[in-house]
Amino acid sequence: MATYKEIKGVTVQTQETDPVENVGTWSSGGDLNSGRSEFGGGGIQTSAMAAGGRSSGSPPGLVMDNVEIYNGTAWSETTEINTARRNHGAGGTANTAILIWGGLAQPSPPFSFGTHVESWNGSAWTEVTECSAKGGGYGSVGTYTSTIAMSGSPSISTVETWNGSAWTEVNELNNDRGNFGVWGTVTSALIGAGNQTTHVETWDGSSWSETTELSNTREGGSASGDDSTSGIIFGGNYDPVGYLTKTESWNGSTWTEVNDLAIAKVNAGGGGSSTAGIGAGGVVPLSPNYGVATEEFSFPPDTAAILKEGLIFLSGGTTLKGFGKAAGIPAGTWASGTNLPTANRSLGIFGPSTSTIVGGGYEPGTSSTNAYSWNGSSWSDIAELNANKNEGVGFGNSSTSGFINKGTNEEWDGSSWTERNDLNTTRVLSAAAGSSTAALITGGEVNPSAVTERWDGTSWTEVGDTNEGRYGGALSGTQTAAIFAGGVEYPGGSKTANAETWNGSSWTEGDNLNEGRSRTGYSSKSVSIAMVFGGENPSNANSAKTEIYNGTSWTEINDMSSARRSTGAGISGSAAAGSLAVAGTPPTVATVEEWSVDNALATITFS
Repeated sequence: MATYKEIKGVTVQTQETDPVENVGTWSSGGDLNSGRSEFGGGGIQTSAMAAGGRSSGSPPGLVMDNVEIYNGTAWSETTEINTARRNHGAGGTANTAILIWGGLAQPSPPFSFGTHVESWNGSAWTEVTECSAKGGGYGSVGTYTSTIAMSGSPSISTVETWNGSAWTEVNELNNDRGNFGVWGTVTSALIGAGNQTTHVETWDGSSWSETTELSNTREGGSASGDDSTSGIIFGGNYDPVGYLTKTESWNGSTWTEVNDLAIAKVNAGGGGSSTAGIGAGGVVPLSPNYGVATEEFSFPPDTAAILKEGLIFLSGGTTLKGFGKAAGIPAGTWASGTNLPTANRSLGIFGPSTSTIVGGGYEPGTSSTNAYSWNGSSWSDIAELNANKNEGVGFGNSSTSGFINKGTNEEWDGSSWTERNDLNTTRVLSAAAGSSTAALITGGEVNPSAVTERWDGTSWTEVGDTNEGRYGGALSGTQTAAIFAGGVEYPGGSKTANAETWNGSSWTEGDNLNEGRSRTGYSSKSVSIAMVFGGENPSNANSAKTEIYNGTSWTEINDMSSARRSTGAGISGSAAAGSLAVAGTPPTVATVEEWSVDNALATITFS
């Protein structure tokens, strides 16, 4: 028998306290002395600055000259700037060396944007060479002797670099914008959102390139980051959804939503790095509406014990705990995914939830041979099946090795479909589980419908029948350990909640579903965490209910957003690691929902 270390690569550890997840979170820092927004923020989490800005309750044109510096714990007032301003740019890596420039400097109508530039050496402000472009809503990155400053409001695309003595215009942005988030260095930077957009561009030291857009439209967002490959954008947005707490993290190619701010902030001061950021002040949905709160974004220290998937440990030397997506009943949720290219129902599906194959089914007006692949974000057409598989079923554990079956069996090898040995008993609306070389199929609309067959990668062999014949049920698990639940009793036609478990040789009555139903979606690679969703209930109404099996009993958890039956039948992902509900009826739809599960920490009990 293999040991836990041989399987997972780690031993059972003893910890004084529970390890923590290695994720970024926001926590409270010291409050500003003066609530403000639209100020020049610069520095890092332990050495930051707030210069100028607009104070709470001030008329539209009022500007501030107040300056505060942050030591990682508290803000203190220091020497004022020479020219009061708001909505200006700032750059620097510490509160002892900051450059501010531009912004709205005229305190009363007609309002005007200035070109004044000031340099801070830790004790005094000095006016230096003015920049050429007028504007507010600027952004800048770098140091006080080597800065790149870009864009502004009204929306412009001008970019200038500062070498410590002079400004030079360089290549412009591809998109005009103001009130955006920006971070980086003079040779590697990123600018995102602004003026209610999701546009993102990266700077390589000479030119700007458009890249993956943000998930959330933003204006007045703030940013913390390192270079064009790593950083966060947070807060912002007045319209159309109000103030945002959402934070998005960038890894050089994609954006991921991470932990939210505690207080939504618009036009707050930002600074720091992707792992140690800071957001202070800003317009907030509170009273007074110009905030003083500071929030710090950080990861656990290097010395912290970090939770890892599959970790089992003794906490305090007495309590055995485990961490992972399969720790207890997963608290998963459904969210809308990208629609299938064509409305469909009763199609076969296999593969993991981020790399799935679907095929066959009934597209409005005709049975289908169409097949599609899913890469986690979009669908692509692939080679058609040799014969339609309406009311077929899929099985297989990868997007390059799987089958869709409707009595006749077709194998997908990553580029084409090949007919393989047929079932001994031809059937539709059967249920399948297992891999492309070791699968199990049972049930189906055929007499008798209790027949179970096993696939060894080459041929099918009949094995023990189920205790109750049925079709349209759900089968989860493997060839040697599975659970078969729900379906329509055959003969009789009643929807059943009955479940049976398979041990590799025979079926045993198991714990029933909470709701009888047929033509459900289902997924799992393990009989200990199985999932059934949707279907048609005993009242002949479509269901949105989701049930999870923990190896002993079924529990109802979060519903799908829309009730449906005849979604893709077969295995796509698992209850613990994500799944897909693809298409369905009535009416026949193309909509897709994605099931996702967060990692969980759970106490392990044993006897």
